Formats: sequence, C-alpha cells, structure tokens
Amino acid sequence: MEQPIKILIVEDNVIIADDMQSMLEEIGYEIVDNVIVYEQAVEVLKTQQVDLVLIDIILASDKTGIDLGKHIRANYNIPFIFVTSNSDRATVENAKTVKPNGYLVKPFEQQDLYTSIEIALSSFNYNEKGNSGNTKNDAPVNEEDKLMSNSVLKDSIFVKKQHLYYRIQFGDIQFIKADNVYLEVNTADKKFLVRSPLKDYLEKLPSNKFYRAHKSYIVNVDHIEAINSKDIMINNNLIPISKEFKEFIISAMNS
Repeated sequence: MEQPIKILIVEDNVIIADDMQSMLEEIGYEIVDNVIVYEQAVEVLKTQQVDLVLIDIILASDKTGIDLGKHIRANYNIPFIFVTSNSDRATVENAKTVKPNGYLVKPFEQQDLYTSIEIALSSFNYNEKGNSGNTKNDAPVNEEDKLMSNSVLKDSIFVKKQHLYYRIQFGDIQFIKADNVYLEVNTADKKFLVRSPLKDYLEKLPSNKFYRAHKSYIVNVDHIEAINSKDIMINNNLIPISKEFKEFIISAMNS
C-alpha cells in the first residue's frame, strides 16, 4: 500500500515552522507534528511513525538540534535535515559530527525544501545496520522492540512518483529495469522512476530476494513464474537473463 511520507518539523520560530508546514502540505507530504523543543520531538518520535525530520539547530531549550540529531542517529534509522540560519564554519563542522542527510540554510524557497527532502530520501540506506527503535528514558533498547518499531523501514523502500515519495514493500517489487539514467521499478500494477545506477540500487534491496539477472535488470526471485534458456517470466514480462544468473537459478532449483 502506498503512503505519503510523514515529516516531523522541529523549529522554535512558529512563523517559519508554519510556513514550512504549508510548503510541505502543498507539495503533498504529511506533517506528523510541528514542535519547538528537543523534549517534544523525542516524545513524537517515541509515539508516532516518522519518516523524516526537519530540525532547526538552535532550539528554545537547553538541548539543541544537534543533540536531537544524535538522539535520532542512536535510536532510529530515519533521515533528518538541519534547517538553520547559521552557515558559519563552526556550526557546519559541529553539525557534520552527527552526519545529517541534508543542510538547508534559511531563508529558502519551496523548491529548495523539496529538493533537500528528495535527495535525503533517495540516498538514505534504510537497510544499514545500527541502533533503531524507540527508547524510554534512554534505557537500553530490547532487540525485539527495535525490530518491531523499525520493521516498516526494514521491509520497504521509498520510490518517487510525480512530486511524492511512496513507501513500497520490498515484496511488492517484482523487477527493476535500467533505462538510461533512470530505473523503472515495477510492482504488479505500477511503475515508478528512480534516478540511480542499477548497482547502487541493488545494494539497498534485501540480498536474499533481489539479484542482478542481466546487465539491465534486477529481479525479485519470489516473482519468477517461468524460465527458459534465455529469459525468465515475471507478471507476463519476458526478462533476459545472463548465463551466470541462469546457472544460479538452475542450481537453486536442484538444491
């Protein structure tokens, strides 16, 4: 099922925050909440599904946006973007320590905001291992809780359609075809265009399901319906296969 991404805004200037929310909602993103301090943001992350966070570095609390970035990196596997009026070297160097997925300097236009989000989502690796999940009073996170809380991101990927990114379950992706600088991501009844090298995109997908079947194709082996010496069939589409992939499939069939 396709869902628009959910964004949390953390900005202590209510005029700027409301303006950002209007920009994002006009594009089509869903705003989970709009908060002004670190503690409120932590609570929202703990209790609601958030796909991306926009964070002002200077907040109306003792803890800064950089502290929030550290909290996200330690406990969640989601991208965040710093939105700030400060572009001096010291602030940038400090921000770099938490590895934000973007850095947007105020004032900015709607297109700047959209572009920063697009780049952050398309480049973020949701399969990267590390701490994830919710915490309570910064206590150690139970492994089972981490898997449950982050299962949505571990089982899916964001793909672009028009001006939005949609979450697509890995299991729904049938095959991916390279077409010049774009990739065509195919589900049972939809196609999405993604700007990425085929090799890089393969690294974002579960290695036990997705394989390079041909120089121009990645396939989900769960959706293979038939095979011959040169092709496989997925959803009535004939897809060429390499000699190596053919041998791999035959070996798997006979094992």
